[in-house]
Amino acid sequence: MIFNIIASYFFVILTMQGQKKYQEKLFLSFQLSDRIPIDNFYRRLKDALDLSFISQQTSQYYGSEGQKSIDPIVFFKLMLIGYLENFNSDRKIIEHASMRMDMLYFIGYDIDERLPWHSTLSRTRQLYGEELFLEVFRKVLSLCIKNGMVSGRRQAVDSALVKANASMDSIIPKELTIDTANYLKELTENEEEENPLQKDKKQKTSMSNRNWTSPTDPDARISKKKHKPLQLNYAGQISVDTHSHVICGAMADFANKRDAMTLPTLVDQVCENLQKEGIQLEEVLADTNYSSGDALRYLENKAIGGYIPCYGPYKNKREDFIYNKEEDCYVCSQGKKLPFKKYIDRKCNGKNKVYYSSRIDCKDCPQKTKCLGKMKIKYLMDTVDKPYYDQMYERVKTKKGKQMKTLRSSTVEPVLGTLLHFLGMRKVYTKGIKLANKHVLMASTAYNIKKLLKFKGVNYAQSGIKKLEKAHKCLNNQLFDFFLTKITCFLAQLKGQSLFIA
Repeated sequence: MIFNIIASYFFVILTMQGQKKYQEKLFLSFQLSDRIPIDNFYRRLKDALDLSFISQQTSQYYGSEGQKSIDPIVFFKLMLIGYLENFNSDRKIIEHASMRMDMLYFIGYDIDERLPWHSTLSRTRQLYGEELFLEVFRKVLSLCIKNGMVSGRRQAVDSALVKANASMDSIIPKELTIDTANYLKELTENEEEENPLQKDKKQKTSMSNRNWTSPTDPDARISKKKHKPLQLNYAGQISVDTHSHVICGAMADFANKRDAMTLPTLVDQVCENLQKEGIQLEEVLADTNYSSGDALRYLENKAIGGYIPCYGPYKNKREDFIYNKEEDCYVCSQGKKLPFKKYIDRKCNGKNKVYYSSRIDCKDCPQKTKCLGKMKIKYLMDTVDKPYYDQMYERVKTKKGKQMKTLRSSTVEPVLGTLLHFLGMRKVYTKGIKLANKHVLMASTAYNIKKLLKFKGVNYAQSGIKKLEKAHKCLNNQLFDFFLTKITCFLAQLKGQSLFIA
């Protein structure tokens, strides 16, 4: 014991404090691949994602002479890094990637290589067409399908407002757009004077896209979220597979358009994306915003089953009136007919059919006061697409329809939340609808990449055990118990762990 005390004393005396002195080496010899762990996210992504097809598809944008551009594959990989890391500027992407060895390994750069200038990313993003960004999205979707992550049979659709790169302070009346430059110059020269567009708060809340526009981004549209102030936005539209929540379609549209107007375009893209992989779309789940005669007729013509609650003005039944389909008329509680008279077009509800009663029938009617009010005749109005609405109404009321409503919200809404909060889709930092569409596509691609790398496949051993246990509950006999025990033990050995059945 005394020896140990003496030894430890001398160890303390003889041991000096360590000091690490750094001196840069003239020659450094090591490989990035040796420094990046096998389970690193970007290493696995580099192995899983092959973007070599981009080189051929981008050849049309370049000539045979002049200074070499950034490698198109490197550009898209840097874009993916920006969305995966939730960076909102090209400058930040370059700064961060230059300090991360795994990112350098992913894009194919060595530690002593200088990355492209951040402005190069901006120019290249504008150069490439939307179809190229869509092809990158389809490439990742194809990988998800090949890994068994997508059934494709049922899709849940929804949208979210994406803030435009322009403020409400920039908007001006449309009649001034002809001479916008002079108008803005006058405002700048008279800064001490209050901007007339900001004087009246009531005026600002009543601004519409019909009369106002933003010269900063003419494609941005005035819109608002519930309990939020007006702002300039785009609409991000996505379609999510209900099987494993993989995005199968994505696009940007004008924020002032009803979702129902965008549905055919979005579904066409989804069908094309899935058909390339031999998958047929069968059902679409959406909320009331996607309900319109044109949308329902489109789904019917495409033989796609929809579960879309009918919009507010639609009425399945009318109090005290019964519809006679054969004669195309309504019959009131007194047995009098309201025949079809004419068609009228309404901007909000499309083409409508109008049914009128006659003055003679209503003159001495005992229900006149209650039915007519201050009017002299009774008239009813229905959309020409009422058969489609009636069909959808009955479908949504079923037990399956109620299940589909819950399934839609639990499928697509969490995906939208992830895109907005963690993958940079909340705001587009470019201008124009085309660049906004690229923005939504890249955010969706990044989302699918994260789903792809997290997917571990099916544990067939465990799956087999569960199926046998389920069958055991249905067929409870001694012989089945014997075979169940033997097969279960065999599957457990495959799984590599012991299993006991009570």
